Amino acid sequence: MFNNKIKKYWNMYAKENDLNMNLPEAWMFGDGTKEMGDELGSLVVNGIKTGTCAAHCVYELEGEEIPKVGQYDIVLDGDNNPLAIIKYTKIDFIKMNEVSSDFARSEGEGDLSYDYWYREHVKFFTWELSQYGLTFTPDLLLVCQTFKVMDVYKD
Repeated sequence: MFNNKIKKYWNMYAKENDLNMNLPEAWMFGDGTKEMGDELGSLVVNGIKTGTCAAHCVYELEGEEIPKVGQYDIVLDGDNNPLAIIKYTKIDFIKMNEVSSDFARSEGEGDLSYDYWYREHVKFFTWELSQYGLTFTPDLLLVCQTFKVMDVYKD
């Protein structure tokens, strides 16, 4: 999803930071709803959310590349407007039932507890995998991504 605002934002950031790179991916956190995109995006902007995870099999099913350390992405709000530029600092492949409480906390959601994280992610992955005719299992392989906010968008 690219609009002129996203391109201008990236071009300005890249120029200011002497980066000779193509426009990175731009996307919203969550399930695609405005509400979740706004909520999770706000956690990123406020420095509370520094991690995220995705089902490894979904990358394969959608033919998407797994993020790499050092890669930049643009986080969007629920209306597909730029919120921030992030850079991945760590990528791990971990089974859902082996995720650490520290990583769960880095996702910044709810009361920051492992139990909250696990419960909500079971719901999300059960829903997401059902879109592909798959069933959630506790040993689902996740791509756990840790990132740093490099810039917050100022309109």
